[in-house]
Amino acid sequence: MAPIDPLRKVERLKKTAGTKQSGAAQAGRIPPGQHITKKFPVLTYGETPVIDKSEFRLNVWGLVENPLELTWDELMALPKRSITTDIHCVTTWSMLDTRWTGIPFQAILEKARPLPEAKAVMQHGYGGYTTNLLLKDMLDDDVLLAYEFGEKPLAIEHGGPLRMLVPKLYFWKSTKWLNGLEFIAEDAPGFWERNGYHMHGDPWTEERFG
Repeated sequence: MAPIDPLRKVERLKKTAGTKQSGAAQAGRIPPGQHITKKFPVLTYGETPVIDKSEFRLNVWGLVENPLELTWDELMALPKRSITTDIHCVTTWSMLDTRWTGIPFQAILEKARPLPEAKAVMQHGYGGYTTNLLLKDMLDDDVLLAYEFGEKPLAIEHGGPLRMLVPKLYFWKSTKWLNGLEFIAEDAPGFWERNGYHMHGDPWTEERFG
């Protein structure tokens, strides 16, 4: 099946976003326009890469004192954290109480030591995907380089062996098949941002489109 054209996908989402709501929204856990799903949807633009852990590398570069190239074993030697959190997709689904384990982003910061002029991070994934975040949005304790979901190794269709997890933002901001973190001086658009998505992506204010 051919990949969905990104501009057509944005237009379709614009027509449907904000029309679904769950009773759980009254409890303050479901952002506007979202509905609950119990099954983790698989949404991928393009092909799904297959990454051998023996060949895996996480590169950290740009405005840092100490650029890194970490093997899988070196990454697994870093501190780990498990969290339970809600996640929200721009395509209007939300999952509650999802369980993740990964490397805290703070552990990468401590090793790479960003320079003062670093204001944003461009995430890179195997296959060429990119998305941007302001560095200040990545400093919370729940931001992980995640390798387990539901206490099992992260499935390839959900970004395994490693994906970014930034639960307070729409899930396109949590790059699947993560292999790079580029520290940059100014916020710059990634793949979906260049194709009409919002530069920030806050579910609570419905920052779906730019």
